[in-house]
Amino acid sequence: MSIKRILTITAAAAAVGVALAGCTAADPTAAPSSSASMEKIVIGSQAFSENEIVAEIYAQALETAGYSVERKFNIGSREVYIPAIESGEVSLLPEYTGGLLQYFDTKTTLKTAADIYGALPALLEPSGLAVLDQSTASDEDSYNVTKAFSEANNVTSLSDLSALKIPLTVGGNSELETRPYGPAGLLSIYGVTVSFTSIEDYGGPLTVKALNDGAVQIADLYTSDPAISKNGFVTLSDPESLMVANNVVALINKASFPKDAKGVINSVNAKLTTAGLVQINTESAAGDSPATIAAKWLKANQVG
Repeated sequence: MSIKRILTITAAAAAVGVALAGCTAADPTAAPSSSASMEKIVIGSQAFSENEIVAEIYAQALETAGYSVERKFNIGSREVYIPAIESGEVSLLPEYTGGLLQYFDTKTTLKTAADIYGALPALLEPSGLAVLDQSTASDEDSYNVTKAFSEANNVTSLSDLSALKIPLTVGGNSELETRPYGPAGLLSIYGVTVSFTSIEDYGGPLTVKALNDGAVQIADLYTSDPAISKNGFVTLSDPESLMVANNVVALINKASFPKDAKGVINSVNAKLTTAGLVQINTESAAGDSPATIAAKWLKANQVG
């Protein structure tokens, strides 16, 4: 091969290298490398509609960017999906910072969004997990009573409950019974003794019905749930911060989630807001499918 031919090939290769380097700048919507696009990203979700919709938003954004995606939605509680993501069976799952922190550190006293997010990397590292950028969208657990119960008992705060001389039952998903903010937390922080009733629908219609019917006096509902305002429920204030900040964040398995896909997810989380969560939950309650809601959100927020 002539020296001229060698120099021509070398120059062409260098030009291609420069072009590729330009394509991999900080553009989260840039097409992935051919090897990365062949990797299947398995996206999981918890077993309630909001989390499934956020997972679907992630999935559609990644697909638009050229990645192959497999959906494994409605897995269940942390006790089920954390082992799945640790093993690599799931690559990515929408999480909530405060609940995630308390799962890995049951004795944590951190409360604020910044402190909680800052503590997560060191806790997750031994399990091969990591979190991407947290969003401003927040969805905390909250304790709610009916308006009639609030007015009859002069209760607007968790601190008011200790003065009541009537039996109190809290309704929520089964794992709430052992969560730091469950019955034990109510007793230790507010001096309130409660019974517990398991209602396995993550604050869904069965929980709402139980509260309206008086089967429980207090119900655990997510703050972004439109059922709170629709039913006129009173969310009890939490002056001692029993409930911690719970910002939406993407939890990933570092080994199975492609590094060049992080920008796609971070671009989604940069646009997620608390008001946006309320909106997608309202659309879900109206009967729209997660796929339809996700596509509408991505278009409205110009992601992907």
